[in-house]
Amino acid sequence: MLPCICLHVVTGKQDKADLTLLRGMYHAPDAGYLCGNRQGCMKGTRRDILSQLERWRNDEEDKHVFWLNGLAGTGKSTIAQSFAEMSFADGKLGASFFCSRDFDDRSNLRTIFPTLAFQLAHRYPLFREELLPILAASPDVGKESLCSQMEKLIVGPFKTTNIPTLIIIDALDECKDEDPASAILSILSRYVDQIPKVKFFITGRPESRIRSGFRLGALRPITEVFKLHDVKRPLVDIDIKLFFRTRLTEIAKSWSHLDVTEDWPLPSDIDILCEKAAGLFIYASTVLKFVASPHHQPPKRLSLLISLPQNTAHEGESGIDSLYTEILRHAYHDLGSDNQEVYQRFRSVVGAVLLAFNPLSMESLSSLLHNFDTPSDISATLKSLHSLLLVPEGAEDPVQVFHKSFPDFLMDSKRCQDTQFCVEPSVHHTELLLSCLSLMEERLERNICNLEDHAVLSDINGLPAQRRKYIGNALEYACHFWTKHLVRSASKNPDAEKVREAIDKFFMTHLLSWIEVLIIMGNLDVGVHSINDIQQWYNSVSYIHIFY
Repeated sequence: MLPCICLHVVTGKQDKADLTLLRGMYHAPDAGYLCGNRQGCMKGTRRDILSQLERWRNDEEDKHVFWLNGLAGTGKSTIAQSFAEMSFADGKLGASFFCSRDFDDRSNLRTIFPTLAFQLAHRYPLFREELLPILAASPDVGKESLCSQMEKLIVGPFKTTNIPTLIIIDALDECKDEDPASAILSILSRYVDQIPKVKFFITGRPESRIRSGFRLGALRPITEVFKLHDVKRPLVDIDIKLFFRTRLTEIAKSWSHLDVTEDWPLPSDIDILCEKAAGLFIYASTVLKFVASPHHQPPKRLSLLISLPQNTAHEGESGIDSLYTEILRHAYHDLGSDNQEVYQRFRSVVGAVLLAFNPLSMESLSSLLHNFDTPSDISATLKSLHSLLLVPEGAEDPVQVFHKSFPDFLMDSKRCQDTQFCVEPSVHHTELLLSCLSLMEERLERNICNLEDHAVLSDINGLPAQRRKYIGNALEYACHFWTKHLVRSASKNPDAEKVREAIDKFFMTHLLSWIEVLIIMGNLDVGVHSINDIQQWYNSVSYIHIFY
């Protein structure tokens, strides 16, 4: 079954070999707008910007690139989601890539062009006909340079087919990129004039490398820039008030113990909330999740937030910071400051959720983290954080961050001034590293999936089921990402020697078993990169590297 990003299904007449070739194409399967739990704009809000985007998309003479520039919490991704839905309904959307630093494949620059090409091949039969010979001639094109990917996977098929379409790339700033000017934008500036019927809609924070990318000589003249944070506050406030009024009324109607005949929420309450939001839609969304808690009375929770002291610091940052601080304190208000074990458990679990390279389920978290024996232990720690994290009902579904402003807050000691909640990245990367090494020490063994001698993986029926049974998500995560946590761990701390000893033991006892799991996962190349990571860490702690 094709992933949910596919916009059209390959017909039954498609040659089986071609279908297999396309399905095996390197791509991020959940990056399209149809995947995940993203929400678009509430009906009646953001009408001006959505109308402007629609006009830009439909005007063939308008600029070929549109940059929706906005600070954190201003609603860029929500607008991108609505624009994608609108454009798909109008038959104008070709492909979309929603970047996310929470997922390894959706924060990797090398997956963007292959994923867009994969979607375009399912959207347009003519594009697919041009793409398949390229894949047959260059099966590893997904691992080639960005320049080569763009030429072969995007520009080549479009130049031949001349298809007019729209491509959406959301949250480009969330991709890992070391170039001074965005690597994706640099490539786009070189080739966009060769595919004049393709329009690119891109969102991203105004970070230095993103700004530098859009200032490139070839890109700047053809780029429309809209600064979301510069929209006049009265216009934004109209939308935020409508959002509050509509959603709070829905909460009142759904709360069986609340007398909906009363005038709740009061107009004055909405005015106060809107002032506190300071133009940030993420503030409004977080407030509503907090008030809608099924375990508390909405009026009491709303009154608690209304009573917070007013603060109008630059860009509304203080507003969201005080909201996050109050929610955390309220979640743990019954605990004294002496209950350090509970706060340590909070930091361990939330630190793992924030720093994991792919989202982990409660089941995987309980397997990885020390002092958590069951998913129920993880659930107990997260039970009061549903307004800040996306906590699923099932133990096997991933726990995810609701909005990237929350990890930004928790991992900045200047903003999160309560040390009980502040997450120090290097410390928790070390904790996750040691947890990964411990799990691999405990679980890795030769021929872990009980395969027959000389078995060819492609010929094994039911291999995915055997992977789930004998390896599982937690161990796969540990094998894949332990060295990523290593290079981000605190090299100058008391655990450095402990880490070195654990790595030495791992290589002496489980090296071949680790490689075997990577092969079964189809990620043998991870082993090569891992050795580089280990070398980098050893150099940082001034140890002599003994691996060759």
